[in-house]
Amino acid sequence: MAEQNFQTLGEFIIDKQEDFQYSTGELSRLLSAIRLASKVVNREVNKAGIANIIGKAGNENIQGEEQQKLDVLANEIFIEALSQREVVCGIASEENDDFIEIHASCNAHLSKYVVLIDPLDGSSNIDVNVSVGTIFSIYRRVTEPGTPVALEDFLQKGINQIAAGYVVYGSSTMIVYTTGNGVNGFTLDPSLGTYYLSHPSMKFPENGKIYSINEGNYSKFPQGVKNYIKYCQLEEGDRPYTSRYIGSLVSDFHRNMIKGGIYIYPSTAQSPHGKLRLLYECNPMAFLAEQAGGKCTDGYRRILEIEPTELHQRVPFFCGSRKMVEKAEEFMQQQK
Repeated sequence: MAEQNFQTLGEFIIDKQEDFQYSTGELSRLLSAIRLASKVVNREVNKAGIANIIGKAGNENIQGEEQQKLDVLANEIFIEALSQREVVCGIASEENDDFIEIHASCNAHLSKYVVLIDPLDGSSNIDVNVSVGTIFSIYRRVTEPGTPVALEDFLQKGINQIAAGYVVYGSSTMIVYTTGNGVNGFTLDPSLGTYYLSHPSMKFPENGKIYSINEGNYSKFPQGVKNYIKYCQLEEGDRPYTSRYIGSLVSDFHRNMIKGGIYIYPSTAQSPHGKLRLLYECNPMAFLAEQAGGKCTDGYRRILEIEPTELHQRVPFFCGSRKMVEKAEEFMQQQK
């Protein structure tokens, strides 16, 4: 963190309120709720090994994946924090079958915002002490305030997001977010419990030398992806590129935004529609990527333009430095 910069996240949110189209203070309170919840989750992540909260919870989420104990705990923490601030009328979580209508008070229905969240991305890495994260996405509801929140409030294109971001719980804990006016990162000072602006105006390098993909699934990839991987490995010009894959979207994305690279989670024979969730993972990361000068597609279409049809919809995902994504798209088009 740059020592000369002592602006806190709270101060930054207030200073930038005028950049937001619907500046009424509600968005500031909403982001403050996420900030608070992230500190609680950070505490739990850091003591997981000694508090017996690593390992499987013994049940499955809507996707049929085994939940980790910290998945459940993080989900509860974020839902509780967001529900109590009277600034959201509904929450959709990757860990829940359906969206949650907020009834915290008589004012809840008057709230203008809904939040979609992946409470603990990469949670299977917890047991081996590898970085994990939280991803969040905020929309302005499309139904009339004062009425119950509806499914259509959540099934919005990514271009309608008013804010999105992630928290990475790593060697240091950071919140990175955008409200459509660039991307800024804040690092938690654990001794003070305060986030400070450490990475202002974050940008993807136009090109990079890192490709992030689970090459163990190579035989199941579409031919266009296989050809792109061969291109990355070819010794020519500034290649071969370096392969780096953590298995936590937040961590891989964060590294690639700082150093330059591409993250790919394509369709496979077992998952023809891809595996990452459009609403909880792809849309918020695509919003961040584009605000940071990067690019994000499903191999053919801009992620932010995809029309959602269900809460847990999956899509292939190509995201990162603009020129790298465009090159990957070339290979996909050749095999379309």
